[in-house]
Amino acid sequence: MSFHSRSRFRELALASGLLAAVPAGAQTPSSPPPGTADPGGGAQDLAKQLANPVASLVSVPFQSNWEFGVGPEEDARFVLNFQPVMPFTLNEDWNLISRVILPIVSQPALVPGGAPTAGLSDILASFFFSPAQSKVIWGVGPALLLPTTADPSLGTEKWAAGPTFVVLKQAGSWTAGALANHIWSYGGASDRADVNQTFLQPFVSYSTPGGITLTLNTEATANWEADSGEKWTVPLNLQVSKVTRLGRRPMSIGLGAGYFVGKPEGGPSWKVRAIVTLIFPR
Repeated sequence: MSFHSRSRFRELALASGLLAAVPAGAQTPSSPPPGTADPGGGAQDLAKQLANPVASLVSVPFQSNWEFGVGPEEDARFVLNFQPVMPFTLNEDWNLISRVILPIVSQPALVPGGAPTAGLSDILASFFFSPAQSKVIWGVGPALLLPTTADPSLGTEKWAAGPTFVVLKQAGSWTAGALANHIWSYGGASDRADVNQTFLQPFVSYSTPGGITLTLNTEATANWEADSGEKWTVPLNLQVSKVTRLGRRPMSIGLGAGYFVGKPEGGPSWKVRAIVTLIFPR
């Protein structure tokens, strides 16, 4: 595969959010400060915690995405994001929250004459240092991109790192805030394009006493190495989820859809999302 073709593969993968540095929507932030949840089961309380990426709650989301209009033939791509979130208590004042996004992808050809591919994409690991008590919930730390795929159409073949942060406010049933990161490549295959990208995820959600949450967000990715007019991928997402139980174990199920208000050539036009989250209150 030529260098030009491999670079174009990567641009199109970034365009569709495949290599986005987040939670392209991974788990949308929205839970209360650590220690405020009733592990026994207030549905609204658990729903609010799932909306907060720095909550004192272990969760294991399985997020399925069907993206439509991908590549020169405007085909469909499937992306399953496995996104475990694990909090750790450092001391009375600080917590460390680790969030990992492991994407498994099945996609059509991204360039004319290309072939469909499937497999594991690059893994993104984020770590947030967050105060145990704060009126405005926030966390900051490093984000690391791991080149875990050898297929040039599924990953960057680059090691990358940079800062990440989240800030949010919860008042009653409402949660509003934003998550962001920026990563730069510092090693990897010399014949691959550098990684220099930003991820922005502003969000707002409303949770009912019955554990139903309505969330509106965007998962915007900017690839600063792309050509002018091809840098931004901006989906606008609407999702509804419900906290329920599988036996005695709490869980959340959700459905959503997204429309790409901005995208490079070859990127998806719209998507459908289904998510199942296993919940393990501490």
